[in-house]
Amino acid sequence: MAGINLGTRLRKLFAGEKFSEIFFDDLEDLLIEGDLGAKFVNEIINQLKSEMKTHKVKSESDFIVVLRNYLSENILTYNYMPEQENTNLVLILGVNGVGKTTSIAKLAVYFKNEYGMESVLSAGDTFRAAAIDQLIYHGDKLGMRVVHQQHGADPGAVIYDTIDSALAKGDKMIIADTAGRMHNRDNLVKELQKIDKIISNKISENRYKKFLVIDANTGQNGLRQAESFNDAVSLDGIILAKYDSSSKGGTVISISRNLKVPVLFLGTGEGYSDLVKFDKDIFLDNLLGL
Repeated sequence: MAGINLGTRLRKLFAGEKFSEIFFDDLEDLLIEGDLGAKFVNEIINQLKSEMKTHKVKSESDFIVVLRNYLSENILTYNYMPEQENTNLVLILGVNGVGKTTSIAKLAVYFKNEYGMESVLSAGDTFRAAAIDQLIYHGDKLGMRVVHQQHGADPGAVIYDTIDSALAKGDKMIIADTAGRMHNRDNLVKELQKIDKIISNKISENRYKKFLVIDANTGQNGLRQAESFNDAVSLDGIILAKYDSSSKGGTVISISRNLKVPVLFLGTGEGYSDLVKFDKDIFLDNLLGL
């Protein structure tokens, strides 16, 4: 998409011959480039053509409304609210480089600002020494406690110790990091399933959530990432990081539609406060340039 808003490209399409076969071919290419996935785009095109045959679409504005509504129907949302009287745990997942540790710091600030809850950070990505150092750095900057061990330690043990420490001290929110890559996918899946079992034995299901961080620039590879993590531990929500209100981020529609996982937050900048609740209407208006 080269940073060009999807809505801008739609308007260029409308400047030509509207609703011809060439128009729909170009629209199909445009939506696929917008990270919506070939199968989903094919369904969208068929839906739009069907609406035209029943004369529900007669103009450019009708067309955009139908397209927007169809996209909206395929995005799940969820307003996550931690239990303020009990200890909650949010497990943060994602491949290396998507912004996991930064998202953890942003979430910690969000919970403090929104609910007055101080977070304990758990350095469960022991596969990378840099991940531990980054989390300690964020903890120091925010004045939040970080439970960690040395590089190469058992991540399950780190998170186990974090939970015990939080329960003993009466902490209400734990945000735990995890590795994004190991020697192979099977190792990663087994490690995450082990961590998931440890947490499930100590924190009740309603207070334990698993959020996947997706880079808005990832494209359709984001769906494949989500499928892998969802197969391992069953995701509860998506955080779309590095989102800049341009044409990027369409992959979360595919993820939400295919995996039935809601989108929770958008990371919108470099600052600790640059995390906002996902608003489907605003997201689609930005995506379509409305």
